[in-house]
Amino acid sequence: MITADALERLVAAIFVAEGCSETESGAIARHLVSSNLAGHDSHGVIRVPRYVASLREGRVIKGRKLTVVTENDAMAVVDGGFGFGQSIGEQAVAFGLAKARKSGVAIVALRNSAHIGRIGGWAEIAAEAGFVSIHFVNVAGSVLVAPFGGVDRRMSTAPFCVGIPVPGEPPIILDFATSLVAEGKVLVASNGGKALPAGALIDPDGNLSTDPQTLYGPTSGPGPRNYRLGKGAIRAMGEHKGSGLAFMCEILGGALTGGGCAGPGERQAITNGMLSIYLSPKRFHADDYFAAETRRYVEFFKSSRPAAPGGEVLTPGEPERRYREKRLNEGVPLEAETWDALRLTALAAGLNEQRIASIVE
Repeated sequence: MITADALERLVAAIFVAEGCSETESGAIARHLVSSNLAGHDSHGVIRVPRYVASLREGRVIKGRKLTVVTENDAMAVVDGGFGFGQSIGEQAVAFGLAKARKSGVAIVALRNSAHIGRIGGWAEIAAEAGFVSIHFVNVAGSVLVAPFGGVDRRMSTAPFCVGIPVPGEPPIILDFATSLVAEGKVLVASNGGKALPAGALIDPDGNLSTDPQTLYGPTSGPGPRNYRLGKGAIRAMGEHKGSGLAFMCEILGGALTGGGCAGPGERQAITNGMLSIYLSPKRFHADDYFAAETRRYVEFFKSSRPAAPGGEVLTPGEPERRYREKRLNEGVPLEAETWDALRLTALAAGLNEQRIASIVE
């Protein structure tokens, strides 16, 4: 168990040691640790060794600024230049919100961002600013998911996210991979973390599996995993419905943004495309109807009797808020393998054991 502040300091120090600016290193650390706090360990600091490897191999480029390909008052196509997704994502959301403040609506098509992390974090930023946001995402360099009825990898994990602001209350955030599990959850399971749900993976013969080696091939000890070494695939969530939504995320996040869909000749680098829509509720209603009706519906929704004794009906985003409160108070749990990989990455970056110890004290 480690405090969020200590974990954030360590991650930032690693990227500073790797030559990133303090501002960019802070953004990377802040968003990764925020994912851990929200209970999404798959998108948290477990990613640090991969990010460092990608930086060293030139598949991610430090210090990138968003470039505008084309734009008008209400929409834009922007390019991340293969920069760190935590930095590029912040820039893209700020760019979209600036447009939405003027027009009431904005559509931003982002392409060529390195791994953009937990999409719910971007929806939270938009909601805090008072905007509804919708995000369709694909991962052009990561073909991992078998479509409904198939066994071969044909899609990325293709996240989908919607954020709803509720003035004076926490936002409502729906955020999920359209695969049955995110690839990062397979990574967590392979490092000794939470086991995968039944039938999360499928092998080339159509057999269902929960063994991470189905995706990664033989693994041993901590360290980066290479999904290209495995022969199986992650399954799409929700059978034909989840598979269909993933398909649309590929088209909107990949083809429409210009970043490309998953497919033959996939890139060696993991790159995200994200089509984001920002809407100002104030432009739809002159009064507070949207907020009042949203609160009324939340109350009605949660008033359903639980299916199981002692159960509870939760709105999207509630589990993440509870995780955040608990982990801020008690610390962030890390599997031994994840901590070992993080420590080894820090040492390779030039931080000695004494420096690591002083950072995490």
